[in-house]
Amino acid sequence: MMGRLFRRSILSSLALLLAAAAPVPADQTPADAPPLIAPGGQTLGSPHRGGTLRLTADAGAGTADPQVNYNSEMITLGVVVYDGLTAFAKRPGEASNIPVADLAEALPEPQDGGLTYVFHLRPGIRFSSGREVGVRDVVASFQRIFKVNSPTAGGFYGGIVGADACLKDGPNCTLAGGVVGNEADRTITFHLTHPDAEFFDKLSFPHAYVLPADTPAHDLGNNAPPGTGPYRIVSYDPNHGMTVERNPYFKVWAPEAQPDGYADHIVYSYGLTDEAEVTATENGNFDYMYDNVPLDRYGELGDRFPDQVHINDIFGMFYLIMNVNLPPFNNIKVRQAVNYAVNRRAMQTFYGGPAAGSVLCQNIPSGLSGYEPYCPYTKGADFAHPATEWKAPDLARAKQLVAESGTKGMHVTLVVPNRAVEIAMGTTLQNMLRSLGYDADVKAIAFAIQFTYIQNTNNKVQISLSDWYADYAEPSDFLTALYGCENFHPGSDSSVNISGYCSKPVQALFDQAALVSVTDKKAGAALWAKADRMMLQDAPAAPLIKMKKIDLVSKRLGNFYNTNLYHMLFSQVWVQ
Repeated sequence: MMGRLFRRSILSSLALLLAAAAPVPADQTPADAPPLIAPGGQTLGSPHRGGTLRLTADAGAGTADPQVNYNSEMITLGVVVYDGLTAFAKRPGEASNIPVADLAEALPEPQDGGLTYVFHLRPGIRFSSGREVGVRDVVASFQRIFKVNSPTAGGFYGGIVGADACLKDGPNCTLAGGVVGNEADRTITFHLTHPDAEFFDKLSFPHAYVLPADTPAHDLGNNAPPGTGPYRIVSYDPNHGMTVERNPYFKVWAPEAQPDGYADHIVYSYGLTDEAEVTATENGNFDYMYDNVPLDRYGELGDRFPDQVHINDIFGMFYLIMNVNLPPFNNIKVRQAVNYAVNRRAMQTFYGGPAAGSVLCQNIPSGLSGYEPYCPYTKGADFAHPATEWKAPDLARAKQLVAESGTKGMHVTLVVPNRAVEIAMGTTLQNMLRSLGYDADVKAIAFAIQFTYIQNTNNKVQISLSDWYADYAEPSDFLTALYGCENFHPGSDSSVNISGYCSKPVQALFDQAALVSVTDKKAGAALWAKADRMMLQDAPAAPLIKMKKIDLVSKRLGNFYNTNLYHMLFSQVWVQ
């Protein structure tokens, strides 16, 4: 247990750190700050062009296949290597939530009541292999999403005509009638089975990157395919590191979608613990650490390195996932008990306190449509009388629910990533489970594999701790993505509905909210909020905290550039 004096010291130093690193509003920049983006998106001629950007993480992030990988570590790098027909604007703040045309010449107007979209492919753009991007590459890339069983194949792209057949028979996927290419006109026509208000968002997500048509239709493992962005991956060893260099065929075609990069090379090194990453970045051995800064290091950062810390709002959360198909969490009373018992304030403290994250009661975080200040799982509240904010755990009610469930005394294993922050959270959660009467232990496994491990039902994970960053800024990415029936795939490492939750009434509400949002965003938001409330009652997970992103960088790193969805944009920071 954290001692009072030590805790006071940490919080005092953290306050200094957070005050020094207060986030800059999206529409403002300090007077002496450099331009946030190179003029015209071009860095040629800039005195800051060149050098090597050095990154560190505790481990590699799995496959280098951009249509398979679903890890933010790899995704944040992939955005400077690959492009889709559309992309989220590479601008700071909320402007980065908006899809813009990328390989497509423009965002097309929907036709046929929102069922048809016709994209015109820009000419003259080349892959890093030197070959020009053609219509057939676009068509093949969408087929490949299903052939490689991309984690979002059903959830994001299942509304394309022909997707149903592809989901059943991925290797022979054609998307016949769904994605139609015309080489002469350089057009790609999408036909949807129903209108989709988030279609441009989904096309902007990395799994819809355009790859060469001859890219093998299987997970490429450590071999990254050619892309069209300002950089290309030249080597990748998930146990040691990754080397990235300039794409010699890159030219700026849409500065907002894909600007040129400043650094000549980007090198990722793996193998240090998060504690060692902090020391190495403080000392200038690396320019950026991917992993969360451990709580015990906030003091020295606040005292000695406040100028090297950046704190930004993001759409991200920590949540406690319960497997609704395994005991004791196949009992709704147990899942509700955990929600009543968990000390969300303690989770907030382990992540860095109120300035680094806020307590989260519901599945939709603040800032997204459908968010409501609604908290049924807190002391003195219930679903008939919800509070507007979390106050304290209600252990008495939690213990009563466990007693009613008849599951007291069962063995429970909580699986957490092996990073300092999550291990601290896990130890507290273990104590909470023991206080409810369970024989609980904690299993910490490498962060790089934990997220896929907990997805696979073959591993029989009962309860797990994870974080989740938004794929795009809509409530569906926290509801349908994580709890939609279409995203539960037993026996697969790509099953982001980790709890295995599938409720017909809630799913129907998900579908209705998505449909209504096409024409009426306000009414759609109300339906998303209703769906969130229904799902909270079933409690497949316990929302814990909404995170801010705390980035530690080297002293030499300049033009720190953050976007809501891509986080620190590697192409726009400079090291000389």
